[in-house]
Amino acid sequence: MFKNLYAIFIFFIFIAIYYAGSFTRIPFADCVGFVHSVELGEYKTVATAITHILYVNTAIFIKNITGLDAIATSRLLIIGSAAATVSVIYLTVKSITKIEWVSITTAFVFGFSFSFWRNAEIVEVYTYNSLWISLFFFSMVKTFTEHKKNYIILSGLFLGISLWLHIQNILMIPGLFLFLYYFRAEKKYAYTSLIIFLILFLSLTVLNVAQGLPLNSPYTSEGAHWIQDTFKKTPKQYLLDFVQSIGYLIYNFNLFIFFGIIGMIALYRINKKMFFVFFTAAVCVYGFSTFYAVSDNYVFFIPFNMIFALSIGYGLALPKYAPLKKFSWICLLIPLGYYASYKMAFLTEKGRSFHEAKKYKGGLDYYLVPWMNNNVGILDFIIEKKKSPDPMHWMLNGAHEYIELMKSKGYTEEDLKKL
Repeated sequence: MFKNLYAIFIFFIFIAIYYAGSFTRIPFADCVGFVHSVELGEYKTVATAITHILYVNTAIFIKNITGLDAIATSRLLIIGSAAATVSVIYLTVKSITKIEWVSITTAFVFGFSFSFWRNAEIVEVYTYNSLWISLFFFSMVKTFTEHKKNYIILSGLFLGISLWLHIQNILMIPGLFLFLYYFRAEKKYAYTSLIIFLILFLSLTVLNVAQGLPLNSPYTSEGAHWIQDTFKKTPKQYLLDFVQSIGYLIYNFNLFIFFGIIGMIALYRINKKMFFVFFTAAVCVYGFSTFYAVSDNYVFFIPFNMIFALSIGYGLALPKYAPLKKFSWICLLIPLGYYASYKMAFLTEKGRSFHEAKKYKGGLDYYLVPWMNNNVGILDFIIEKKKSPDPMHWMLNGAHEYIELMKSKGYTEEDLKKL
């Protein structure tokens, strides 16, 4: 009964870490749109690429049963699912390696990875999405390592549910299909998993078509042209995108990248089937995230980062690295690395110029450190009629609607500046 106590401890440790760094005021990007949807309390009935129907409806449900406001509800869902994801990463690595210190170290490395940590501190869909994806990975690993057949069914269930959070998860369908192919001898479980997944997948289209929307509506967003722009880039832009993706990987995993690479090589040699399942999912996600024509594409790497974290655990678990156990505490210094990068950026002219150019939303504080406490809020930015050098019309529309809604509930502009 005590075998999962470490998972519980890790959960509460990261609850505390993420809560301590959580946003003070509603940040920029899509945050205010999500808060507005939850404050309205109207359940979503349409599933498109930007509605994130399960995220919004879960938040509204929590708000209704707890009586919390939209901001507190969002914080609870985001931080809770983020901490739970880190615990699932621990349990997954434990299932693969059977080594406690490796599993704990890997959980901290992933929990401190910049992209994931940042999204645990703002109002976004990605940590809740990560929870379901981590359960999908956990189920596949359990099937490979412990031959527990029920997890074959759960793999299809968890990936199917995740599609209701973010349609990007269709990129992991090839990985699921390859996984089910490898376990095709377990017909009862493999077919059940496939059927459950297909029902959840196709239900997105059925839901929308029943409301008069086109067949492709779950994969589109009105007025968006990101996919078209992705295919209009020059060869030089594609190369720069790839270089940037490597930069993201380094900033997320620092010196632990070495163990991730070693882990991939070792897994290929020892368990080719598990390697190819995760490699297939990883390549699809990494390729899409690298070249997708949006300014914040770093968030789309998070499922890949989860796979890479599992590989780090596998690399650390190799017998020749056992002496590193005494140095595993180094993972606790990862936050200092972000702070050092932040301070060093101010030593350069380019860094100071960038800080000034982006100061309207926090400058280097926003881009180089994951914690968001005492951040610049979008509501204060709008109420004070400040100007942005970057396009942000989609933020402004949602923010103005939220401001009007809250004013109708008795909030003054001074009150709103603090939110």
